[in-house]
Parts: sequence; C-alpha cells; structure tokens
Amino acid sequence: MLYDLVLKNRSYRRFDESFEISEDVLRELCSYARITPSGANRQFFKFRLTPSGEECEKVFSTLAWAGYLKDGTPIPGERPSGYITIVNDDTLGKGNVMDVGIMAQTILLRATEMGLGGCMIGSIKRKELAKILSLSDKHEIMLVIALGKPVETVVIEEAVDGEIKYRRDEERVHHVPKRPLSELII
Repeated sequence: MLYDLVLKNRSYRRFDESFEISEDVLRELCSYARITPSGANRQFFKFRLTPSGEECEKVFSTLAWAGYLKDGTPIPGERPSGYITIVNDDTLGKGNVMDVGIMAQTILLRATEMGLGGCMIGSIKRKELAKILSLSDKHEIMLVIALGKPVETVVIEEAVDGEIKYRRDEERVHHVPKRPLSELII
C-alpha cells in the first residue's frame, strides 16, 4: 500500500486548472506536515497558503519548471490550482533543509491520497514571490509546492547507462528514469 502511494506520488507538471483547491484542503495538507519529525523539535518552518484564485497566477509567474523539457512550463488550462510556500521563520533560527524535504514529501503523499498531485519547486524568484505573498524579512522562502488535479501520465523507468533526464514522448507521457537499486546500494 505505501509502495503504491509512493509510486503514484510523482512530480506532476500538468493539471486540470479548472479544479479548485480550497484553503481548507491546503490547511489539511499542512496539518500532516506539522506533525512530522523536526531536528531538535525546533519547528522553524511555516506555511503560506495560496488557494485557487487570482494569486495563483502571480505565484506561477515566479517559478521555473522542468529544466530538462523544452515544453516543461504548464500552459494555460494546465497550471496548478494552489500552492503551499514553505518558509523559514528566522526568528526561530535557521532550519534544516532535511526537515523541509520531510514536510514537503508528507504534503505530497497526503495530496496523492486525496487524488491530487504536485511538484516541489526550488527554482523560484524569491524576492518577487516574497513581495507577492507579503512576506516579512523574517520569512525566508525555502520551497514552493504546486498542487492540482493531475492530467498527465508519469511512468517510472529503469535508467540505462546513467541517463536520468526525464522526458515527454509524442503522446505527452512523462517518462522518469530511476537508477537501478543495484547501483544505489554500496
């Protein structure tokens, strides 16, 4: 069951933009992240929610998508319906990036259970996004999680000869090569 959930939890980049995501759904996703492990239980991170609406387009404009793909940026109609921006609250200290990853993965696993999909995005115009989201100087943007109802098929494949670049085929199926387990265990 967990294996199937992890397999289904992919980095989706095409969504049904007409599907709305409410603030309540985003809050539920963050409630799962809130209870994840945190180094020394410091809990440095906070969430800025962007449900469906006008602000989504502004957030979208600050993000870079799918570096390996020529057509990796979602087109109108296939853009995310909501975002969770994870920020470090500097008044609490400097958080551990591992904690960010744990929270983000937990959010995406729960989103997958809910029939949603998402993509963790670290390539961000941070100053511009901070202004759009009215974040104070004490909030350092760590990661943006784009969320929506996926409309693409993502296929996991065995990497051949170390080739790990994801790609889309002529039917727009997204292929993601993964290194074989035999190469990962040393």
